[in-house]
Formats: sequence, structure tokens, C-alpha cells
Amino acid sequence: MSTTKIVPVAESEGVTIYCQTDGVFSFFNSPYIAHRTYSGVDIYMPKEFGEIISSPVLGRVSEIRKVRCPDRREFEASKFDYVTLIRSVENPKRMVKILHVKPTVEPGRFVEPGQELGLLLRSGYFDFWTDPHVHVEVRDPQDPIRARGGFKIKRTLLLNDIESLDTEPPRELRGTVVKVRREYSLIVLKNSCKYGLPVDVNGSRGILDGGVPHYGWFGIHTSHEPSLGGVVKLCGAPIGVLKSVFGKTGLAECSGFRLLLGGVKVGFSLYLYPSGRPLVKVVPPKPGALNLELSEEVRVAVVTS
Repeated sequence: MSTTKIVPVAESEGVTIYCQTDGVFSFFNSPYIAHRTYSGVDIYMPKEFGEIISSPVLGRVSEIRKVRCPDRREFEASKFDYVTLIRSVENPKRMVKILHVKPTVEPGRFVEPGQELGLLLRSGYFDFWTDPHVHVEVRDPQDPIRARGGFKIKRTLLLNDIESLDTEPPRELRGTVVKVRREYSLIVLKNSCKYGLPVDVNGSRGILDGGVPHYGWFGIHTSHEPSLGGVVKLCGAPIGVLKSVFGKTGLAECSGFRLLLGGVKVGFSLYLYPSGRPLVKVVPPKPGALNLELSEEVRVAVVTS
């Protein structure tokens, strides 16, 4: 077992999914179907493309398949991705499907959470702003590969204290730029709370998870089961209505809002943070379009008209 500190953040069918405490994870920050059916979770660790990533689950490698990726013109991407199937030790009747990693382990190898699994790929399935990560699904061994068909995954990271955390002032987000790349910038918000970006969900607190508004939908995480039809507000502005609910999470469609930074339309790429102060990833319309500087103070307006 690696000495890197890891924590359980999700579970499905008795299979525990882990993330490093200095990493992030997301159920909904993706355009792909598993993330719209509560059956996929992405685990991000502080690594670069090509670096070694550890296993997020406990099991034995059963099969590895090399698959063709879509071609990308915007950035240099791998032409191939890999499907790694790991039979769970916790529930041998379930298989774990892992994507976006070139395995350095062979079938038959036993892996533990935190142990080496493979090299992080910049997959052709990614957008230009996508960071290295591991995609995880829990599957029936008779149906392990399809895009659909995974079992629903429940968040196990508790958010019991979010009701007491401060929210942002109405209509505006203020923060400081702490990282700049052509593909995106990271900002730390003045009043950012634990776990992620806070929203109002029908009068209660929630954490926003997703790519907004560019994916057209997003998820929220709460400390209790949210209600269908609940209105989600960011800085007092309505940004969506809950269309489905699973446990203490929900999915909403974006309601036509915009995010403006210095008059430029941007996107937010948002995750859950097991520990540490959350950051907001600001996505430009195209690489290099923002020209922000480190330590620059910025404001992002939520515009609904």
C-alpha cells in the first residue's frame, strides 16, 4: 500500500472507490452518458499526463483492451485509450471498468488503492481543458464494456457541515488567479467554502459539480436528499432546476445563464475536494483567450438575461 493518504469517496454494489486527499473527484463534470446516469466517477490526482497513477479500487486485473480514440485537432492526444477491467475483491460479482490509463500492470495482477496502475493518457475523448484523470464505473462482469449499463455510484464523502458554510455575495464571484495555462486558469474564491463551489438548492446548501454552462447540465451534492424540481441558484441567480435525484445528489439542466469574466464568456469546470481549499477552473472560449496573470484579482458575473 502506498504511503500517499487516500480516502473513500464513493461506493457502488459494495465496491469502494478511493481518491487521494490532495486530489479531486467528480460525478458530473463530463459530457458522457455515464455521468448523466450516476454511473461514472472521475478521480483526479495531482499528476501530469504521462505520469504514473495509482489504482482507485481493490481488486485483480482481469482484462485490458486497447481501443481507438476520436481524433483531436485542437491538441495533441493519444490515438488510443485503454479499458482496464478489475474484478473487485470486495464484491467478486462486480467488475470495475477504468479508462484513460495505459496500464503498467498485467492481467492477473492484484492491485490495492494507492498502488501503481499505469500512465495517465491525454485521451482523444477529452476536451482541451481536461486534466489527467481516471474514469471509474462498476459493472456486471457479463456486460463490462458498453458506455451504458453501469451500476449507480453513491457519494460517500460526507458534507454534513455545508449548511453552516458561507455562500458568495449575490450575482458575483471574486477571486485570485493562482494558476495560468492556455487551456484554463485556476482561481481561489474570496469566500469559497469546503468541498467546492457553494450553491443554493431550494433554500438549502449544495456543492456544484460539472462543466457549466458548456455541457448544458450539471450536478449538485447535498447533505440530504434534494427534491425534484428544486431550483439551483449560484450567487442568487437561478441556473437550473433538478430533473433527477439519486441519494444526496441531483442533476439539473442549465437554464440559459452565462458566466462573464472581463466581458468574456467563460465556463466553470468544477469538482469535489476531499480536503484543502477548493479552486475554480475557468475555461476560456478557446486556448489563450483570457490572458490572465498570476495573483490577478478577478470577478466573474452570473448573468441570467
